[in-house]
This record gives sequence, structure tokens and C-alpha cells, in this order.
Amino acid sequence: MTRPLLQDSATREASEIPVVRRVRRDVAERLTRATRAHETATGTPMSADERAGTTRRLVTEALDAYATAEMNAGRPPLRPDVESRVSRTVADMLLGAGGLQPLLNDERIEEVHANGCNQVFVRYADGNRVQVAPIADTDSEMVELIRRLAADAGRAETGGEGAEERRWDRAAPILNLQLADGSRLHAIMSVTRRPALSIRRHGYVKVTLANLEQLGTVNPVLRELLAAAVRARLNILIAGRVGAGKTTLLRALASAIPSHERIVTIEDTYELALDADKAMHPDVVPLQSREANVEGEGAIDMSMLFRSGLRMSPDRVIVGEIRGHEVIPMLNAMSQGNDGSLGTIHASSSGGALKKLMLYAAQAPERLAPATTNLLVAESVHLVVHMGLTADGRGRVLTSVREVVDADGLAVSSNEIFRPGPGGRAVPGAPVSTGLLTALTRFGFDPGLLDDARTAPGGGWA
Repeated sequence: MTRPLLQDSATREASEIPVVRRVRRDVAERLTRATRAHETATGTPMSADERAGTTRRLVTEALDAYATAEMNAGRPPLRPDVESRVSRTVADMLLGAGGLQPLLNDERIEEVHANGCNQVFVRYADGNRVQVAPIADTDSEMVELIRRLAADAGRAETGGEGAEERRWDRAAPILNLQLADGSRLHAIMSVTRRPALSIRRHGYVKVTLANLEQLGTVNPVLRELLAAAVRARLNILIAGRVGAGKTTLLRALASAIPSHERIVTIEDTYELALDADKAMHPDVVPLQSREANVEGEGAIDMSMLFRSGLRMSPDRVIVGEIRGHEVIPMLNAMSQGNDGSLGTIHASSSGGALKKLMLYAAQAPERLAPATTNLLVAESVHLVVHMGLTADGRGRVLTSVREVVDADGLAVSSNEIFRPGPGGRAVPGAPVSTGLLTALTRFGFDPGLLDDARTAPGGGWA
């Protein structure tokens, strides 16, 4: 299925494209001269607000000049609706995300994938995947667009001052960044035939466990159990495949953290945005890893950030995604008093998440023996929660909750207290240990909910 590129619910007429290109070229040239003149006169770069105002003024002037030229040539000027559309398109190209902007404006779209400028595919929230129109006229324009987005992201991260370097070229062909709307962008070039990008959007940046119950991601017993687990300061690991809703569940769990607690978040790319809600989380320090500079220096990985974050006296440490040797300092921190930590990991099941931890630990510089790693995991992780998709692939649901019990030589002992039931949704499984049930009950969980879920049709799912 192919769907044309949407732009404010109107399809761009073919006759508009040459006008857009002409106006954009004219405005881009004049904008370059204006920014250089400003910097020469003031000694400082043009601010984002000044650049936006100048751009919109130049677009208006360019369209007025185009209309005058058309009337002098005996041709009718652009219709008001067409001129307005051209103006918005040019402004998006020079200030916004260019050909990506209409896709980012469409709240139904969750993922955007571009294999070159003209092979563009989107995934909608209902699971449908369709091909849409090009995001740029050429691959070169696509590269320039992504570089501008990288520069804007670097300025946004530092409030416009001392922006972090965001290179994207043959020497640094991989780019990860967060767009202004919170979407995560990954782009790659040189090692591919054509430049490629992927954008993942999160529809629920501010979300609670109650919201997830309304969406059908969790049921009442799971909502109450997870909320009590957070209040009880259990260390919780969220597992699942790409796009299963791990980050959304992590945000929902974080909503149960008392507002007076100090939180440090550690991410490869800013994505959690817990610091954006000052009412819910007023004391948050977000940390982001950094790649090496042109000279190959200055790299800061998540392992280093974890050690630094622990020196900031956090009540909780939240890891956006565990993907390497940061696992050892993380597990050490969890086992040494930093209870209540949360994190996500790519795994196909809750049991597979424990194996993944062991594999990461085996590859870490510490080179722990398997038995030692298992003991560390058992001492550190209390619950593993797995997120998956419904049978039709259109819904995200919690499929499993696993209680970590102990280490047994080359294995970690665990009980799957909620296992995948019909349709993949979690239903009561093995009995909850006395220790865990006591901890949950102390923080508001009603054990009777488990009995009700065992006898209810569908395991407690409405």
C-alpha cells in the first residue's frame, strides 16, 4: 500500500514543487547573507528566534516578488491557499524538519524509515506500514537536512550555548539524537549505498500506570503490583523487542516514584524526558553518553556515566537501555543499596533477559566468572517484566513478570509469577514468594487481587 505524503491534510500539487524550490533557493541565499551580516555586526551568531523571524520575513518577500513577476508576465498569481502551503513548506525546510515535518506533524505515525531520500516508509500506531512520498529531492539534500537537525539538537541540549558537536560525515557515519518533539533519530551514511535514517516517536511521554490500564497494556492487578513494587524500591528490569513499549512502561513506572526523590537517568540518547515534568519529578539529572571527537578523544560511555551518576547522591538510577559493559557497575550499584533502580533491555522473554545480562557481563572488562555473574544478578534484580505485542501485532501488552529468587551455580533461579496467557497477555503463573508478597503488601498491594485474577475469566483482563 502506498500513501501520498500528507501535509496539513492537503496533497501538494505538482505545480507547487517548482515554486517551492525557487522560493527556498532565493530565501536560503538571502538568509545566509543576513546571518553573516548579523554576526559581523554584532560578533555573535543570530539567535534561533531571530533566525526564525528573519526566515519568515524573507519567505513573505520572496513570495511577493514571485507574485509580481507572474502578473508582469501575464500569468495569474498563486491562489491564497497554495501560497500559504508554499510558505509553510519553505519555512519547514529552512527552520523545521524539511520533508520530515509533515510526517512528524502526523500524530498517528510512530516510526519513519528512509532508505535514501525517496524510499520512505512509515509505521502507524495501528500497525500498518506504508510507503510515502520523498522527504527530499536528492540524497545530498537529505544529508544536509539531517546535518541541520543534528546542529539544532546540539544547540537545544545546551540552551544554544556551547553546543555539543554533532558530526555526521564519512569519518563519523553514525548519528543518534533526539528531535525537538522528543522523537529519537538514528542516521547512517558511507557504510550504506545510500544515506538512511530511522525515527522512533513516543506517543506517551507523560504516562502513568493508570493510563496503561486504560490502553489495555496492563490489567488492574498488574497495575497495583507494579506500583507497589516501585514504592517498595524493588529493582525492575523491563525486557522486550524493539517497539514493544519498554520505554513507555518505564515512564509509567517512574510516575509511581515519590516526587521528593532525586533521580539520575542514564541514556545513550536523551529519550526518557523525566526532567520535563517538574511537578512529578522536580529533581532529575539526565545524563547522555558521548562519542569521541575528531581527534578520537572525549568519549564518555554509559559505564562512565553510571559511576558518575552514583556520585550525585541519587535516590534512584534509571538506565534507558542496557546494552553493554555498563551492566557490571549497574548491578553493583543495585546490590549495594541503590534499590529502586529501573532499566530496559532487548530480550525475547523475561527469562531471556537474565541470560542477556550474563552475556553482557561476560563481555565486560571485568570478565566475571559465570557463577559470580549469576550471584550478582540474583543479588541485584528483583523483578523482570516483559513487554510484547498482541497476536495481531497492533497492541502492546505486558506478557510476563518474573521474580528473581537466587543464584544456583550456572543458573539464576526465578519464578514466572505472571506468564503469557491467551493472546499473549500476562496471567497468574507460579506462586509469589513469601518475601516478595510481604514487601508488596507493606506498600499497599492487596494479595487478594492475585486470587481474584486466578479465578477470573481471562486471568483478570477485562
